[in-house]
Amino acid sequence: MGTPEFAVETLKALVDNKYHVVAVVTQPDKPVGRHQNEVQPSEVKKFALEHNLPVLQPEKMKDPAFVEELRSYHANLQVVVAFRMLPEVVWAMPEYGTFNVHAALLPQYRGAAPINWAVINGETETGVTTFFLDHDIDTGRIIMKKHFPIPDEANVEYVYDGLMHLGAEICLETLEAIVAADGHPESIPQEECTDLKPAPKIFKETCQIDWNKSAKNVYDFVRGLSPYPGAWTLLRDADGRDTVLKIFRATKTNEAANVGVGAVRADRKHLYVACADQWLQIDELQLAGKKRMDAQAFLNGMKEIEKYSAI
Repeated sequence: MGTPEFAVETLKALVDNKYHVVAVVTQPDKPVGRHQNEVQPSEVKKFALEHNLPVLQPEKMKDPAFVEELRSYHANLQVVVAFRMLPEVVWAMPEYGTFNVHAALLPQYRGAAPINWAVINGETETGVTTFFLDHDIDTGRIIMKKHFPIPDEANVEYVYDGLMHLGAEICLETLEAIVAADGHPESIPQEECTDLKPAPKIFKETCQIDWNKSAKNVYDFVRGLSPYPGAWTLLRDADGRDTVLKIFRATKTNEAANVGVGAVRADRKHLYVACADQWLQIDELQLAGKKRMDAQAFLNGMKEIEKYSAI
């Protein structure tokens, strides 16, 4: 059970290692295009069809017709990767239960966007966890964990790719453990933590940069949303007109910013914005309606950049 590219790597690992995948469950096709008049299948569906695997796409997971069809496949086990919350009638169906591959080291970063939030929060390490599903989101008994370092210069794309492959790896190891233990591998309850870091779904408003934070915080925020969905700010000109500016790559400086937060300055090749403590160098960006470009190309097309400010 899965939808995005992240889940395809695990499904591919199951197929390549000769596990008997009796069916694939994914989200319904999505309308795309300016007029929403075309439908696009999920990445998981595309892979499943290429490998002649039956595909189920329920609108509602409690739909009796879907539940009966799912039951007809007599699966021993269900594997969930980047999907949706399941009702008990679904996750409790197989004799060996249902386990999830989660892109974080649980109990930290429960939620829909664990990879983004780990980078945004400046973590130096994350990982993947397999756990048995229960009634609450991401709270079930942990089967295995694998750790993954986050370099200081890495963006979310780097971490996503790394965890995607690590997720496939831990899935296979978890399956082997489940089979070896006849469905009852060693698993432990998640520890109780008072300082849990959540990983809620990210929306457009989530991605607006707060220049009142430290340069390190803003730097982590930018790479935690790059390349998608992209951190953004409003670039305000001398007449008070605002344009959306996305920022994809930045570099920390050691230069104190003794000016107002959001002040903008530049030299021939570099653009800088003042954070609460230091200047942040902006390396790659995109004005609304324009192509993504490096700072030098951006500055070539901008006059009197110092009259602008980042809001």
